[in-house]
Amino acid sequence: MTAEPVSDEILYAVHAEEYVASVRALAAAGGGRLDPDTVVSAASYDAARAAAGAASDAVARVFGHDVPAAFAAVRPPGHHALRSHGMGFCLFNNVACAAVAARLRHGAERILILDWDLHHGNGTQDIFYRDGSVLFVSVHQEHWYPGTGSWDEVGSGAGEGFTVNIPLPAGTGDEGYRRVFEEVIVPLGRAFRSDLMLVSAGYDAHAGDPLGGMLVSTAGFGTLTRLAREAAGGSTRMVAVLEGGYQLSHLSDSVLATLSVLGGGAGPTGLPQGPEEVGHRAIADRIRQVRGVVRNYWNI
Repeated sequence: MTAEPVSDEILYAVHAEEYVASVRALAAAGGGRLDPDTVVSAASYDAARAAAGAASDAVARVFGHDVPAAFAAVRPPGHHALRSHGMGFCLFNNVACAAVAARLRHGAERILILDWDLHHGNGTQDIFYRDGSVLFVSVHQEHWYPGTGSWDEVGSGAGEGFTVNIPLPAGTGDEGYRRVFEEVIVPLGRAFRSDLMLVSAGYDAHAGDPLGGMLVSTAGFGTLTRLAREAAGGSTRMVAVLEGGYQLSHLSDSVLATLSVLGGGAGPTGLPQGPEEVGHRAIADRIRQVRGVVRNYWNI
């Protein structure tokens, strides 16, 4: 379906009006760059508003009981976009707009944002860092772009304890991610008991992606989706929004794995064994470290 552009009400609740105007003006002038990585073309402003609108519309559909879960296949991505600055290929923060739409239009009081993109969702974290109604959980490759997302970044003020970062070493694959989800994310989601789960669904942690160093398989993304559903709870609404993923065949297959699970299927099975991943001890140490922080705020 074709998405309607995100409304001014929602967009300006997430981003500064001056920043939105600057992106609009840059596109109207034929394009340019926000930074060395982030290009604005003549069509980028309209595309970014449509992407944020699609994420918000997906929320409307799950709250309207059209579907129990939805996937917004959008570009440009959004999770690096801060309130007053775009970066990392991102112009407007699609997931943040979806969260605001859920709160303003559908009365959601407790929103869980799970970001499994290879890169830390610094924009989403920054927007909700002081917000005690949004639990932001990011699992990402450590010491990688954009350099944020340490385990000790936990939120501040009313939002203290509502930011959970799980940086993992390069070489983490299906088994490591499975353990992190089962031992941290699933019990945390059950403790939070959200009205809505939003997933920043990036697929650049795939073993074949050129921009990262993780080893998740196509089938592994089906497993992550299944465990995310467990974390959300059986009756909780769930919307996944596309973020990264830069090898098209792996991206499309991994998205299909997610869609299969969201649609009630088991996801792909029987795929060849992937490359050997980082050792058990490194993952166990990181889980222990993160759980030690999370237990200051949540009973897991």
